[in-house]
Amino acid sequence: MSRILNKPVDVAVIGGGPGGIGAAIRAKEDGAKNVVLLERSEELGGMLPQCIHNGFGLHYFKEELSGPAYIHNLLKKMERTGVDVMTHTMAVNLDGTRITALTENSVVDIDAKSVILAMGCRERARGAVRIPGHRPAGVYTAGTAQRLINVEGYLPGRRVVIVGSGDIGMIMARRLTLEGAEVLCLVELLPFIGGLIRNEVQCLRDFNIPVFTSHVVTNVIGKDRVEKIIIAEVDKQRQLIPGSEKEYDADTLLLSVGLIPENELSLLTGVELNPLTGGPFVDDLWQTNVPGLFAGGNVVHVHDLADYVTESSEMAAANAVKFISGSLRTDRKLTVKAGKNIRYVVPNTIISDQPISFYMRVSWPLENATVRIGNIFEKKYTFVRPSEQIRIDIPANKLKEVSDEIVVSCDGEEAIAR
Repeated sequence: MSRILNKPVDVAVIGGGPGGIGAAIRAKEDGAKNVVLLERSEELGGMLPQCIHNGFGLHYFKEELSGPAYIHNLLKKMERTGVDVMTHTMAVNLDGTRITALTENSVVDIDAKSVILAMGCRERARGAVRIPGHRPAGVYTAGTAQRLINVEGYLPGRRVVIVGSGDIGMIMARRLTLEGAEVLCLVELLPFIGGLIRNEVQCLRDFNIPVFTSHVVTNVIGKDRVEKIIIAEVDKQRQLIPGSEKEYDADTLLLSVGLIPENELSLLTGVELNPLTGGPFVDDLWQTNVPGLFAGGNVVHVHDLADYVTESSEMAAANAVKFISGSLRTDRKLTVKAGKNIRYVVPNTIISDQPISFYMRVSWPLENATVRIGNIFEKKYTFVRPSEQIRIDIPANKLKEVSDEIVVSCDGEEAIAR
């Protein structure tokens, strides 16, 4: 395998999904001369090419698109910019802003002035949620099943139980039903659905798919292939309730139990990760604790819309270009903390005088809720829930009133009894 030392580049983007593509475009538009985009697979787009359902692009493109159409529009936009795209190229080491990557037949060293992390996220597998029982064939993550059906043309099963109410799991419940499979039920540990309301309505209620909240899988039975799945109810302390067991004759178990930001590469160069999000701690410029290393999209925290993945990555790219030129103003430091009923908030610190977009998720569903950004801003919501990401934009002049710390909190009436 030969080794090639690439000439230095202004901006290197790692990851060719909707975030990475958006970041590469924005870096070029904002004046970066040499921009390289690295993608480990054979095609750009991340998971979106297999998401044939609509629901993408309403915020970013102002029209409703399928996943492939969303990526097609981004790629058309990128064609005009002159971004250097390297597919089949996997970044294997990151030392500050210096990247070592493997192509099909060579090792490539890229010495970048700034790097944007846009590796996206991956699905949690069975081992991450400790589902007991046998280990037969017929257990898939929802994303794998989606690719099998939409790309490979293969139906993974006929009688399906779905664990977890993430969006992709609910979407696959509908997709499997339309393809002739029977979705026996959807099982969710929490006492509420974990995905978007529109998917709960359009994918579960509209197709009369049974949903059991506060339930878990207690056994998977099968020698070569899944044969039976046992579920049971849990109480408020998540202890099994005796006598609540239900048995299903099923041949497939589909897992939609959450997404994890891809940050193994980030750790190699000393990026500090937030244990609540799984992504890097970032400031309002989307910069990590490593100078010149920025991050955007699902690698920071899991967004519920691809539009926000692209937009946040564009913000990271814009600031990466300013970093190169030395025009970033970083003469302050405010700490941002998650307060009452806020699971997490991004960014974690504020170091500039730019307008800021706060992204957050609540810990528990509330009605008649009020989200407060310190004592400088508040916004009322009829309903908030953990599955619905909240974004609040704050103008720069508002932040001048804060000297050291901002606590983000949410008050309201509990929508579900604990």
